[in-house]
Order: sequence, then C-alpha cells, then structure tokens
Amino acid sequence: MKLYSTPTSPFVRKVLVVAHETGQAARVETTFLRPTPVKADATLSQDNPLSKIPALVTDDGVALYDSAVICEYLDSLHAGPRLIPPAGAARWRTLRLAALADGILEAGIAAFYEQTLRPEAYRWPDWILGQGEKVKQGLDALEREASAFGDGAGAVDLGQIGAAVTIGWLEFRDVFGDIRGGRPVLNAWYERFRARESMKATEPHA
Repeated sequence: MKLYSTPTSPFVRKVLVVAHETGQAARVETTFLRPTPVKADATLSQDNPLSKIPALVTDDGVALYDSAVICEYLDSLHAGPRLIPPAGAARWRTLRLAALADGILEAGIAAFYEQTLRPEAYRWPDWILGQGEKVKQGLDALEREASAFGDGAGAVDLGQIGAAVTIGWLEFRDVFGDIRGGRPVLNAWYERFRARESMKATEPHA
C-alpha cells in the first residue's frame, strides 16, 4: 500500500500509529509530499482530488481518503482486536472520541495556518482566539474522558490514538503555548501512551 505523507501531519501520524498497532507498518510504503492549502499538488491530486494528505492507495489500486476512512480500512485488514469496536456503545464512544480529537486538530491547524501562511497584514487575531477556544474546550473534554482510557500500555482504540496524536501535534507546533495546565489525568495518561512503540516510531519532525 502507498501512503501519501509528510512527517509533520498529525493525520498522517494517526494512520501510521494505526498501522503499527495493527502489525501492518511494513505493508505501508510512504511517499513524501508537502502540499499546502494554497496550491494543489499535481501528484497527490491524481489519487485525491482534494489534494490533501493522507491518502492511501491500496494494493488493489483504490485510493482512500481521509484519515478516518484509512484508519477504518486498516482496522479491517488485521486479525487482532479491533481499534474501532464493531457494534454497541463502545463503537459510538470510540468514534465520538476520535471525532473530538480530529476536531481539536482541525482548529489547531486552522490557527497554525493563520499564523504562518497568511500574510501578516491580513492575519485575523479573533480567528486565532476562536480556534484556540475550541482547542481548550476540546482538551478539557479529553481531561474528563481520560480516566476511562486505561493505563496507556494495554489495549487501545482509535479514539485514544487520536487523543495522543492530537496532544503530540499541539506540543510539536506550540501554537497555543502550554496545554498541560489543569489537565493532570490527561497528561499522566499521555506520558504513558507516548512511550508505546507505535508513538515513538512516528514522532513528528520538521
């Protein structure tokens, strides 16, 4: 399988963590690209008309996007415990948590692009503040959920992976400064989770 990727993308990292956790990392060949929101990448656009990463081309030549779809696809291919429970309350809890993590990332990335890509004269401080409020509220919600995450070393699900990748990216980009204050349960869980081999193997780098 071919994965269009860049080492700084948290959505790519989420896919790669899933690949490691499901024993499929060796099957995924990464193709490095660095698309931007202001210019489509011609190579990427051949497989994803939205010109966004990640995009996965399966062994059958089918292109899949976005990260949520790719993660569910990878989760369907292995014989171990599912990262997305197949049914019942656990499924909806996992998908809700994964959506929360994705939403925090989307707000963080929107603020990051505003600060780094938009010409300084046109930057909108209220936009950055608004996205920061979403990030804060999302992290506070993760703090309330974190006591149910387990010890970080045992069984995991896609929601926990998303939460860990989100915290990792926010600290990597440092868009909003300290995100740890007032969230002791989440922080303690994250410190344990980030020690997993899947997380260490996918650390972002500029």
